[in-house]
Amino acid sequence: MTINRTRALFCDLLNLPRGKYVAPHVVANGGHVGFARAAMAVSYDRDLLQMPGTGVFEGVPDMDLVPDAERRLGWQEGVEIALGDLHARGEPFGLCARGALRRTVAQWQERGLTPKIGIELEAYVFERGEDGTYRPYGTPGAFVYGTGPQNDPAGLMDAIWTQAHACDIPIESMNGEYDNGQFELTLCFGDAIKACDDAFLLRVLAREIAAQKGLILTFLPKPIPERGGSGVHVNFSFADKNGDNAIAPTGALSDVAKGCVAGLLHHHEALAGVLAANVNSYDRLTPASMAGYWCNWADDHRMTTVRTTVASPKSARLEHRMADGSANPYLAVHAVLQAAMLGVEQGYECPAEEDLDCIENVRATRHVPTSLKRAVDALDKDSALREALGALLVDGLVFLKRDEAKRLESSSVDEVRDFYLPFV
Repeated sequence: MTINRTRALFCDLLNLPRGKYVAPHVVANGGHVGFARAAMAVSYDRDLLQMPGTGVFEGVPDMDLVPDAERRLGWQEGVEIALGDLHARGEPFGLCARGALRRTVAQWQERGLTPKIGIELEAYVFERGEDGTYRPYGTPGAFVYGTGPQNDPAGLMDAIWTQAHACDIPIESMNGEYDNGQFELTLCFGDAIKACDDAFLLRVLAREIAAQKGLILTFLPKPIPERGGSGVHVNFSFADKNGDNAIAPTGALSDVAKGCVAGLLHHHEALAGVLAANVNSYDRLTPASMAGYWCNWADDHRMTTVRTTVASPKSARLEHRMADGSANPYLAVHAVLQAAMLGVEQGYECPAEEDLDCIENVRATRHVPTSLKRAVDALDKDSALREALGALLVDGLVFLKRDEAKRLESSSVDEVRDFYLPFV
């Protein structure tokens, strides 16, 4: 395929894929792609906000996307993709979640551990009805773990898998989820930056292929009130200096793994402000929701927020189940790894393992805040997590999400869904 355009992309704090098409020579030999910093301050409905760090009232200065040396294959004819980190005045830009994750990975590597990440995404599909409105995808014969035409009569998942494979986006599995019209897309484990790049690109690719078929594929956490929610599960482990998995080398959680669990639970409420990042998120995060509501953990227990898997020392991992598709994947993994690091470094006590069903009975008493506004307030007040994530990054996210919560505070469930549906 002859490349005639480069699509330079970055993921902003709203999880939107902002970018430009440029001639390939622009990014050849170390070339950068310029953007106005204020692009980070544009809301879903295109209001320009006075967001910290964006220079909205300081002349709207530039930031540069500094592309990786290696290009990614695109899914449009003749188009390659350039991903990279954002810089401002020659320095890493504090609002760049990808750059923040890169620093987090380096901090873990200084401790002799390299994070390995696997991301699972869940999504619903909507189709346009005769009256022009969107309705749930018609899949009457679908069932959980369903595959084939009964589960996906338009062949959308087949098209997504085929195109992802052609673009070297490593899907591990794909299947029908609990509700009809809902699907799970699981990516292979990999190094943290690559894993988040893959999740970012798969999300863009999947939504664009759906649009070509006249469908909307949405990662919105609870688009249909009477059906189940859609999450993004962040699975992680660590490779030690010998390349061995450090989570459960003897068949039981290592001290590092216990510290990670302790950190994730210690910062449970504040993490919601990063991982459950829109108003609709809190329709999904409820008791007995198989999401990430309760501040608890257990081995092989899908009703807890932190699920551990230790049956195989080679594939042992920790799974954090709170996030959803409104979260920037780089920021979500950055937050999970930083909260985990705080647990290890600060010696937080790891609570006892949950031993009840979490449907009718649960030992945990703490849970996520009940709204986006309260979750953002919890994030803003968590000084340790704020410092670990980066003050400007937190300030920017808090500013955006407080504005978002305020403008939707009087909206109905349907109005909230319709506000987010084109973007999430």
